[in-house]
Amino acid sequence: MPADIHHDAPSPRLNATRARQGRWGKHVFWVLIASTVLAALALFGAWTFRAKDLAAVEVNNGAKTTAEAQRYDTPQTPARQTP
Repeated sequence: MPADIHHDAPSPRLNATRARQGRWGKHVFWVLIASTVLAALALFGAWTFRAKDLAAVEVNNGAKTTAEAQRYDTPQTPARQTP
């Protein structure tokens, strides 16, 4: 009967905390950078694709009419001062 490789070689013992820790390396850094750049490009692309629809929500697109501006024009009153 052939010897089982997994039982013949002793494996190093690690505690639970050490076994759960990941290794920080350059490959992790580059994956993080690449995924952040791709996410930013996707958001920018989605915003660019829907820019006309988002601008169409505002009826006057930022151009206030004179009547609308006068509606919010209130006269200034002097501050009340108590002696």
